Amino acid sequence: MKKYLELIAAGAAGSIFTLIAFLTFFPQFSSPDEVSGQVPATELEQVPVRLVNHVNEPKGTGFNVPFDFSEAAAEASPAVVHIKSTVAPAQNGKSNDPWSLFFGGDDPWGNPFFGFDRPRSGTGSGVIYTTDGYIITNNHVIADATEIEVTTMDNRVFQAQVVGTYPDGDLAVLKINARNLPTLRLADSDRALVGEWVLAIGNPLELNSTVTAGIISAKGRDLNIIRGQAPIESFIQTDAAVNPGNSGGALVDAQGRLLGINTAIATKTGYYEGYSFAIPINLARKIVDDIIENGSYERGFLGINIADLDNETAKELNLGINQGVLVDSVVDGGAAQYAGILPNDVIVEANGKQVRATPDLLEVVGGLKAGDTVNLTVNREGELKTILVRLKAAN
Repeated sequence: MKKYLELIAAGAAGSIFTLIAFLTFFPQFSSPDEVSGQVPATELEQVPVRLVNHVNEPKGTGFNVPFDFSEAAAEASPAVVHIKSTVAPAQNGKSNDPWSLFFGGDDPWGNPFFGFDRPRSGTGSGVIYTTDGYIITNNHVIADATEIEVTTMDNRVFQAQVVGTYPDGDLAVLKINARNLPTLRLADSDRALVGEWVLAIGNPLELNSTVTAGIISAKGRDLNIIRGQAPIESFIQTDAAVNPGNSGGALVDAQGRLLGINTAIATKTGYYEGYSFAIPINLARKIVDDIIENGSYERGFLGINIADLDNETAKELNLGINQGVLVDSVVDGGAAQYAGILPNDVIVEANGKQVRATPDLLEVVGGLKAGDTVNLTVNREGELKTILVRLKAAN
């Protein structure tokens, strides 16, 4: 018996010695926090999750990818509503509106006779903006509607009134008679990074409160789909699955903060084929705040005709750069002419934001009202100049 006890003691001592030696020479395997390779599935819950924080973290810093988005989804979903809009029969008929190719217009189930002899109804999504009932959605979700019904996540139904719209930005503000509604914290969409995780939350294909995930694929996309005198397009592009009914819903970051308003999809079929597009919240909130305060949005204009700078023009003007917005001409009596902007100036920065192409400039200026000022940095014959421009209303 004594011999067996000695053998057991020796074995235990050897195991302890081996473990100590292993942890001493291979410390990278000491805990799931420090594993450089793949973590076994059973250990995933032990790994601390660090979510992206734009406010407290510098740009370009690596972040651990969240293993699930349950907290972000739980925080954001209650602030996303279902919208049903009804159009009177007199306004029915097949629409030439380009938005019908993205999120609406005709029967999503393909009935070729839909809407010709009865009221047409469409569905979309919206985001609760204030606790007292102001809601952001897309203009194309409620355009021409004679009745708008809003259903919250907890199944309360409200009749909504249109406070104001801005078709050139495809934005609309609704109001319902309610109090203490859930809202979302706002992200800084200017600081959002390509490759960052995002969630799309809405009501696609009559499937209420649906959450999909993807990454930001690109920023500043100009799709040429908003019809208007001076459309604003500077979309956040993602690969989060978005379908008819998501329009007007929330694009949120990994912390559940509102990053944009889902608006369109790239599609040949009318359904999701890989990419979706959202209006950045930094642009949307400026327009929405003005609509809430004044009932409409009076956009400020620079008074210039522009084009993206190409390599050939850059060489011709001897600029030494290959990105920016070329001032093709200035409008007589416009804000830019008054401030001293000249043809062939190349705008490279607006209010501290780098301007690589037209959408970058539109995003900054499109969110400013008549009377606001914008600080432009221009490249003029290879020399940088800073010019303060006070925007004017459209003529």
